[in-house]
Amino acid sequence: MATPEFVLALRERVGHDPLSLIGATAVVFRDEKVLLGKRADNGMWQTIAGIVEPGEEPADAAARECLEEAGVVVSVDRLALVQQLPRVTYPNGDHVDYLDIVFRCTWVSGEPHPADGELTEVGFYDLAAMGDVDDAHVRKIALAMAEDDPAHFRGGRVKR
Repeated sequence: MATPEFVLALRERVGHDPLSLIGATAVVFRDEKVLLGKRADNGMWQTIAGIVEPGEEPADAAARECLEEAGVVVSVDRLALVQQLPRVTYPNGDHVDYLDIVFRCTWVSGEPHPADGELTEVGFYDLAAMGDVDDAHVRKIALAMAEDDPAHFRGGRVKR
């Protein structure tokens, strides 16, 4: 997995301390199927996602990641979910807190293929055959499927 240059520069200053980063997830539909990729680093199946670059719109990041990782062009249709993910500790000791912004997307063109080495397999899969996808990604897919639902989020209440 290629770590963005801006993250490497931050790591030079903060070491392994927690970084707050923004992630963009694309839940891409084509007919009745969803785009899934098998990660090269851990073998898990998931939706397409990546880190938002400085100054980049999150929806643009979702579309960019689809092209970079899976070789497909998508339209970003709507916001589905905003959530804080549990802290990730990488094998090298780096700590990251990701704010995950999930978008419902529609396939426009391109046949899915592992485009940048982050995925070993990628394709459109039937929603009923998602046994190898973890619950967190199943939830993202379910929320993105509900076309008329407002975006979901947690929090928003003042704690006293």
